[in-house]
Amino acid sequence: MQEYSLADLKRLFGLPPALVRKLSQAGFITPPTPSGKNNGGKSKYTFQDLLVLRVAGALKAAKISTPKIAAALEQIRSVLPSGRLAAIALAASGKDLAVREGTREWEASGQYALPLMTTPGQVAAIRNPREVPAASIAHDHYTRGHMLEETDVAAARAAYLAALNVQEDHLEARINLGRLLHLDGQLEAAERLYRQAKCSSALLSFNLAILLEDLEREEEAVAAYRDALTQDPLLHDAHFNLARLHEKANRPREALRHLLAYRRHIARYGE
Repeated sequence: MQEYSLADLKRLFGLPPALVRKLSQAGFITPPTPSGKNNGGKSKYTFQDLLVLRVAGALKAAKISTPKIAAALEQIRSVLPSGRLAAIALAASGKDLAVREGTREWEASGQYALPLMTTPGQVAAIRNPREVPAASIAHDHYTRGHMLEETDVAAARAAYLAALNVQEDHLEARINLGRLLHLDGQLEAAERLYRQAKCSSALLSFNLAILLEDLEREEEAVAAYRDALTQDPLLHDAHFNLARLHEKANRPREALRHLLAYRRHIARYGE
């Protein structure tokens, strides 16, 4: 298994050694132990530790205090199922930090943020008043589904399905319905829905990759993440997840390549 030093952590995430030590003392990462006799006593960290440190680095970059970093990590650990830490993205939200998994979003304090953070392709664009009626009806169903997600998931799924029945190529409704099916444990149904899409989307490919990971089809997930990056080279979370999968498959060179691509993006654009 590939190991990483404090110097690697600073290069990848800009984390000061003092913060890494505090996270270790708080139990968020495995207490480091020297690896091998000839490493000069330097601490080594695993890729699983990098998943935690990645989140801590984003919090630090957002000027969140160390106590709040610890509280946010504890909240994230309690909210996310085991093994999902790799799939999250982070973004500044006022004086706090918003955490996103797929298109779910909540404050680091634990409060869900409404509306969901929007980027091109994630939610329906504003429609022209003179659009065709079918598209207008589908958009109304989609909007209703989006509004219902936090209060009535079953009704939200029904609204997204109604949108697709009216307009089969409504990409946003397909992505959101697939995500809800995935979260409900209906993995095969979610995969069928994603693969029936008539047009491509970086977000759809990314969500499909996460789904394939949950189905333990990791090489297919690698291909889906690569497809997502082909469509959106700035989708840096795909780089991070690819690094994790390559690390797990004992491909350290590929893992490092994607980690460095992820770090270059953070250095240039932030989370």
